[in-house]
Amino acid sequence: MSDHATDPATETFVAHRNLLFTVAYEMLGSAADAEDVLQETWLRWAKVDLGQVSDERAYLVRITTRQSLNRLRTMKRRREAYVGQWLPEPMLTAPDVAEDVELAESVSMAMMLVLERLSPTERAVFVLREVFDVSYDEIAEAVDKSPAAVRQIAHRARRHVDARRPRKMVSPSETRAAVESFRRALETGNPQDLLDVLAPEVVLVSDGGGVKRAALRPIIGAEKVVRFYLGGVGKTGGTITCDPTVVNGTAALVVRLDGELDGIMAIRVEDARITGLYYVRNPQKLTHVESETPLTLR
Repeated sequence: MSDHATDPATETFVAHRNLLFTVAYEMLGSAADAEDVLQETWLRWAKVDLGQVSDERAYLVRITTRQSLNRLRTMKRRREAYVGQWLPEPMLTAPDVAEDVELAESVSMAMMLVLERLSPTERAVFVLREVFDVSYDEIAEAVDKSPAAVRQIAHRARRHVDARRPRKMVSPSETRAAVESFRRALETGNPQDLLDVLAPEVVLVSDGGGVKRAALRPIIGAEKVVRFYLGGVGKTGGTITCDPTVVNGTAALVVRLDGELDGIMAIRVEDARITGLYYVRNPQKLTHVESETPLTLR
């Protein structure tokens, strides 16, 4: 009987990999960059003397946070040069992510856009404290601040996020009904059916990355959203099909034009009507929608 035992460093890293990916993704909004951060984390972890590590999970989270912060600062320049609106990279997620209310909210498109408004350090502190329940002392080590400073940053970030996060909980059945009505309306291109399911104050954010047609700014109001859709994708003359799915823990549609993937539309529902649409058309951001990405808070 041969022994193919894995070394302890690798075993520990693999055991926490999904958690570390989730931390990096929530800080960066990009699965590709999160994967790069995990590679950098592994390279540093492989050099650590495990005998000197009392809490392996905390140590790995600290490395991941520092690498994510470094990348966030370089990504800021990349975002400033981005054409049009920037949306997080959507990820196909397993049903258990949607069932975990805390996790689903934290990775939703709506929340990720709110986190984009925070400074890199504020985002790191908020994510570690509010999402992953990391202690102030551990966060202080990860972001190179004092615990007292981290508490102040956490308070400021929490106040900012609370002022902008969606407040109403919606039942899964209510969400499914609204998404199904919206799906049928998109496929038929009926303006009135679209208006019936959209809230008057609905906001559409579309991301084409300069490659696909998208609005340069958010579109606010049901009539304007319908005009934009019917004047764009709906005007191609091709056959539009929409398949329900779950991305980032929330309801979404896979939109295809003549059988070819056109984009992913994440949907926010409140009071039985759609209040938020997040349409990612940039092909470079559609690489994580074919297979499920495991996410976890633990």
